[in-house]
Amino acid sequence: VLTIVGQIEGHQLLPPTSKSTKYEHVMPLLAMVEESEEVDGLLVLLNTVGGDIEAGLGIAELIASMSKPTVSLVLGGGHSIGVPLAVSAKRSFIAPSAAMTIHPVRLNGLVIGVPQTFYYFERIQERILQFVTANSSIKRETFTKLMLQTGELAADVGSVIYGEEAVELGLIDRIGGPFPVGDPSKLVRPGGYFRFLHKGGGPSRLHLIGGVVTADAVTDERTPGQSKKL
Repeated sequence: VLTIVGQIEGHQLLPPTSKSTKYEHVMPLLAMVEESEEVDGLLVLLNTVGGDIEAGLGIAELIASMSKPTVSLVLGGGHSIGVPLAVSAKRSFIAPSAAMTIHPVRLNGLVIGVPQTFYYFERIQERILQFVTANSSIKRETFTKLMLQTGELAADVGSVIYGEEAVELGLIDRIGGPFPVGDPSKLVRPGGYFRFLHKGGGPSRLHLIGGVVTADAVTDERTPGQSKKL
């Protein structure tokens, strides 16, 4: 299990009061997960406000290139660069109440008012557009429209979409949550994807990545007492 929370920290350190995910910590962990024979799949839990574009895209590219089963679950929010991170997994889920903010690229610090600056912005946005549309079912035109939407955000350009809408647009695969609640046909456990891909065996260790509590085995509620390999 990998948690991506707070702000994605890039090449500059964030203040100590900010909750952040550091790319130099996450990238080696992803490489270890890919190479480890004891880990059969990866569940990414997302609740992020966004952050550094290149750091976020770097993490997303690593997840997308993994050969093992990967599942992402957006809880609370998957904003800004959190959108590529959410779609980078082979299967993506979003909680019904979760939100995703889609907006144009921003740049902090000195901005030189020349045409080359705006061309640079366009090239960065193109990288994001290509990645998101290649790893989800959303149409390029739809995503661009959401990114440049005016009149929705009070002091910004862009859009905020929620669970059901994200699925309807093809950005996220399914509505999901950490536990089955209510109608099981509408709320799907991401862990079921791992159980579908892997044969059931004996108890399997879950590894601690990013501060998430782990267990020695996972019991499938559909077959009481039988452990399923995750």
